[in-house]
Amino acid sequence: MAVIRDPLRGRERPAAPSHTDAEIIDRLLTVGAARTVVLAGAGMSTDSGIPDYRGPDALTRSPMTYQKFLAGPLERSRYWARSWVGWERIVWAEPNAAHRSLAALGLLGTITQNVDGLDRSAGVQNVVELHGRLDRIVCLSCRRTNSRQWMQDELTRLNPGFLDRIDVDPRDIEVAPDGDAELEQTRGFRVRDCPVCGGLLKPDLVFFGETVDRGVVDNALGMVEQADALVVLGSSLAVMSGLRFVRAAAKRGALVVIDTDGPTRGDELADMRSLSRTADFLTAWSSAAGRG
Repeated sequence: MAVIRDPLRGRERPAAPSHTDAEIIDRLLTVGAARTVVLAGAGMSTDSGIPDYRGPDALTRSPMTYQKFLAGPLERSRYWARSWVGWERIVWAEPNAAHRSLAALGLLGTITQNVDGLDRSAGVQNVVELHGRLDRIVCLSCRRTNSRQWMQDELTRLNPGFLDRIDVDPRDIEVAPDGDAELEQTRGFRVRDCPVCGGLLKPDLVFFGETVDRGVVDNALGMVEQADALVVLGSSLAVMSGLRFVRAAAKRGALVVIDTDGPTRGDELADMRSLSRTADFLTAWSSAAGRG
């Protein structure tokens, strides 16, 4: 039996069943797009210039947690300074072939772990944004929302010449998939509070250590319960928020397909497994569906 090295657990374990992409796609065409749900991870957006969390080029970092964000003004200043630098990199990103192919398939639904909104921009329908969206902010007191670009403009106004003062070239700064820039010098960065009630403003996404909204989870599980196939694209399934859907699909006997270029926590649950680049797999699937 073939084995793969699992960097998430530091040991070898059996690989999931391996099939050619043609075999996998034939099976998916038999199931039909209207009975198929996709679970999309960070690998969907790498061709748009947004790095993933756990690939070979991913940053080693200490992400902001919900608990840290609430702990005090210095942590919030640190977060918003890094987000202010990273935001432009997210704004510049455009949907790639993977997003466009996914939109063309006309699936039952897509559950995305990404917060970049590129699937929406590409026209993907019936999207559940499991971890929220980076282009919106929310007040933790009054719950009013505003655009992330408004926050960007306010932070720019409040911090003129900030990068010059800390002597950093933004072109040299690495940015994570959630827009968090690798910026160490953040002291003195001024933060904007809610213009309505003065409460704390937070990006409308799920931080590490924060619970995914129950209604969002139920919506995603409802999709999986209606599906005869679940296809995982570009996700290592390292966090339970995504793995739970693979377990739910496998439990009810749905076809489980995983396409990533490395091991995942759900490999033992997969019926069919591809190691192709996500964009290549989706382009081939969409093309075959179009011919059908």
